[in-house]
Amino acid sequence: MTSTTPPDVAAHVESLIPQFKLDKLLNQDQAGRRISLLGTIQSQPAILLAERAAFAADTDHLSTFSTSLSSIKNLGANDIYSWFLASSSQSSSQPPDLKLNLIYPCTEQHIKKYSQQGLRMVTETPEIYARYIKPFMQQKREEGRLNWVFNIIEGRTEQEDVIYREHGLEGFLLIPDLNWDRKTISSLHLLGIVERRDIWSVRDLRKSHITWVKHMRDKLLDSTVKLYPDLDKDQLKLYVHYQPTYYHFHIHIVHISLEAGSTQSTGKALGLENAISQLETIEGGDEVGMADVSLTYHLGEASELWEKIFLPLKEGKAVEL
Repeated sequence: MTSTTPPDVAAHVESLIPQFKLDKLLNQDQAGRRISLLGTIQSQPAILLAERAAFAADTDHLSTFSTSLSSIKNLGANDIYSWFLASSSQSSSQPPDLKLNLIYPCTEQHIKKYSQQGLRMVTETPEIYARYIKPFMQQKREEGRLNWVFNIIEGRTEQEDVIYREHGLEGFLLIPDLNWDRKTISSLHLLGIVERRDIWSVRDLRKSHITWVKHMRDKLLDSTVKLYPDLDKDQLKLYVHYQPTYYHFHIHIVHISLEAGSTQSTGKALGLENAISQLETIEGGDEVGMADVSLTYHLGEASELWEKIFLPLKEGKAVEL
């Protein structure tokens, strides 16, 4: 796989992996095929995600994990995120068997996201959304966590990866998701990212957006099967996350056989067709939409939304954002 990262950037981020020093194992998921490691690089916090058939989770093994890797090849880098292929064998003839994601420097929110934690089901009413969740989203957008998205939209990074693009108020683009190895079709994972910045999540979709969302759906499907002609449209599923990881509206396009882990499960993923149908059946004019319905989803007990909003509401305490 050829990297689309400039050579100097690729060389820099590739040099970071061997410098990773383990602090602790954050999580081991997907039937043992992915580990989330918290550590440091040059005294700054970093998260290293690695996927393979199965990982030993003993401290002795994990402490030498990053230095035992060979043939580290950067696939891309954007803001604090970079992703790689690497080999767990010292043999130069063995093809890469690991997909690595590096978040560096990581934040406390990243650590919480990738740590093992209990889950809670919550129901977000229109009133809770308007009073608490929308202001929370605003705070997060103002913290600069969308820099990597804006880098793509504004043409500073990953332009060689853009599969399809339309510009303008209703513009959007299609790129590979950073968690996909870009070659295994059965695990295909792409992202459709809108250019406009006034739609932060599915909550901002209204009846007036139905035609636009359907147009995006059709173009995303057409572009995917055109690039990967062995695929049919009915082998793809489109969904959105709520709550999403970042508050800029985007659509996930995945192969239907991709293992449905927690990110595709009920309580996290909402099928795009279901969202369109819900918009079509909501009573009212063009300005009614997903902000006017209740949504039920799961949250990690270490998440800010649970700790700051839903736990206080459950306990009858004041919510302080």
